[in-house]
Formats: sequence, C-alpha cells, structure tokens
Amino acid sequence: MNALSFLEEITRALKKVRLEAVLIGMAAGALQGADVTTRDFDFLIRPTKANETKLRLLAAELHGYLSQPYEGVSTMQRVTRAPYLQIDLLTHMHAVRSFEGLKRRATRMRSGLLVADIDDIIRSKRAADRPKDRAAMPALEAARARIKNKT
Repeated sequence: MNALSFLEEITRALKKVRLEAVLIGMAAGALQGADVTTRDFDFLIRPTKANETKLRLLAAELHGYLSQPYEGVSTMQRVTRAPYLQIDLLTHMHAVRSFEGLKRRATRMRSGLLVADIDDIIRSKRAADRPKDRAAMPALEAARARIKNKT
C-alpha cells in the first residue's frame, strides 16, 4: 500500500466518524510537491470532548489502536495499525493560532481531505526549529516557489 492509498483510507474513516481534521506536517508538504518523506501522517483537530470519542471510533474504523505516547508532556494521540500506518492527531500546531484559520487556508482535495497551506507548514516548521524541520526547509520552500509561480 502506498501513501495515497493510506490517505484515501484515512479520509474515508474521518468522514465516517465525522472527525474534522487538517493534514499538516511533511505529508501535507509532500502532497504539495515538496521532495520530502515521512513515516506518519499528522493531523490537526479541535480539542473537544466529542473529538476524544471520535478518536476511539477512528482507531476502530482503521482496525488500529489509540495511544497517547507522550502522556503528561503532549496531548498528541496516535492511531497505529501494524505494519505501516501511523496517524498523529494534534490539537496544537506551532505558529498556527487556530484550527479555524488553518482550515480556512487549507486546500480540499477531491477526496475531501483538507491539506494545510504550504505557508502554514513552513511557518510551523520554522517555529518548531527541530533539526529534521530545518533539513526539510529547502524542499518546502522550493515547493512553495513552484506553487506561487503557477498562480
């Protein structure tokens, strides 16, 4: 199974459990043409009680399990299914003030998947300032240049 197949499956499951989420991180950058790779899919969701329930439903729908790998340090939740599927669901994104703003700037793919705007991805990666984010910055900025030149 390739990344697009996983994303189609995830999108169907998100719709089924009615969990609104925006794809962020390197996978979102890759969908916009950045020459980057990642081993997981990161999504931003709203921090609500209803979404806590929906996360359990999402894990069941994907035949995976839900965990909180950094409990006490982070509110991130993870859906994992062996051997390859890992989805990290976050309620906070560096340098992004609100889910609503991120969603408004996102692109909706034909499948219904919401993908964060490349500018939001770059801003977040700069704010996080981790070595892996700094390493990916040239590829993300090149993708942004290609996107901006098309418009």
